Amino acid sequence: MSKQKKKEIIWDGNVRDAALTILLTVDKSQAYSNLLLNQTIEKYNIKDAKDRGLLTELTYGTLQYKYTLDYYLEPFIRGKVDLWVRWLLRLSLYQMHYLTRIPAHAAVNEAVEIAKRRGHKGIASTVNGILRSILREGVRSVDDIADRVERLAIETSHPQWLVSRWVEMYGYEQASDMLQENNVPPLQTMRVNTTRITVDEALQILEREGVKARRSDIMPECIHLMSGTAARTSLFKKGFATIQDESSMLPATVLDPQPGERIYDMCAAPGGKTTHIAEKMRNEGKVLATDLHAKKLDLIDENTARLGLNIVEAVPLDGRKSAALLGEASFDRVLVDAPCSGLGVMRRKPDIKYTKREEDLANLQTIQLALLDNAVTLLKPNGRLVYSTCTVDRTENEGTVEAFLAAHPQMEVIEMQLPTSLMDKQQNGMLQVFPQDFGSDGFFVAAFRKKGE
Repeated sequence: MSKQKKKEIIWDGNVRDAALTILLTVDKSQAYSNLLLNQTIEKYNIKDAKDRGLLTELTYGTLQYKYTLDYYLEPFIRGKVDLWVRWLLRLSLYQMHYLTRIPAHAAVNEAVEIAKRRGHKGIASTVNGILRSILREGVRSVDDIADRVERLAIETSHPQWLVSRWVEMYGYEQASDMLQENNVPPLQTMRVNTTRITVDEALQILEREGVKARRSDIMPECIHLMSGTAARTSLFKKGFATIQDESSMLPATVLDPQPGERIYDMCAAPGGKTTHIAEKMRNEGKVLATDLHAKKLDLIDENTARLGLNIVEAVPLDGRKSAALLGEASFDRVLVDAPCSGLGVMRRKPDIKYTKREEDLANLQTIQLALLDNAVTLLKPNGRLVYSTCTVDRTENEGTVEAFLAAHPQMEVIEMQLPTSLMDKQQNGMLQVFPQDFGSDGFFVAAFRKKGE
């Protein structure tokens, strides 16, 4: 047993074993799967694109469908099994059920070998017996579940409280579309640094490197990558582009910062929106970027240095206390990209759906409103305030906006200037983007003006 406890990620070319270790670490330590995955690839210098792709698919896919896989496994498991064995069974069944290019017998054989290395012959025999029984008998259908909300929760592997909540908020069909989309791998998108290069020039560089890419139909500075790895392109390495989801480009667009202005990005780390603001200002003016966690500010500094932007100052500061320190009416525009449940980015961080609780959402609104309170004080008369989140929950989005406006009569919602294809989605100065809308993250944006005094 002690030998199993000491087991760490050891890259010996075995992708499945590495995926299993990542999954176990996510479960035991509440670690983020995306960070662990990147750390594993970098630490063990996994250069082969096929190995990186398979490791990513196995890790995310098994996490995405954890509840569904447990539903399929339940009739075949007799008694209690160790946590690592359960994850090995999930990982193996994911390959057998969802990945057509991996022969089922190969997935079973590999699982048995892993069980032997990590455990003993008895565990290997159990794993072999369960998986071969599934091969013979097949898995049960989710159609056997009578309640449609429970069925949808198991089919898409989301907690039932969340499915019930979204069905109530958006209706069954729209909730179902969103839940299905959450299990689709995200598209690679990059934001071109237009202070240094044009979108056409960026596309030409990628073409010369053999990377398939196209211009976005939504955001003019966004490009979609259909091949390659964004972080390995010369565009990224030379500071000609930033890796960023397309929806995440909306806040800076709505903020509409102008060259020479003084802008405050209140919850800035790791700096994706901060650098977007600076680029839109043509690197002229001042951008103050603060974050509660001082160690995260290094990421902002790294991003601004890579992109060649020198108007950003990163300072450790709790946005809920910033008004007392920074001075009243001292900024032309303020962005509050607030801490939130992250329910719009579950395709990138599938572990979120298993760790969030319903009571978390109300607690987050208290923080969101405190940040907005300070933003009002810091904003100049006629200044613009933008509130954004990467969630799709109405409590954190429309609910926070309503509570904010009720507390601040000097603030008014204003119509946002959005990409043409999104204008009709705007409602009362607010925009909710769902993952299924254009294959991006779920995102919310609202804009306000401080009435002149």
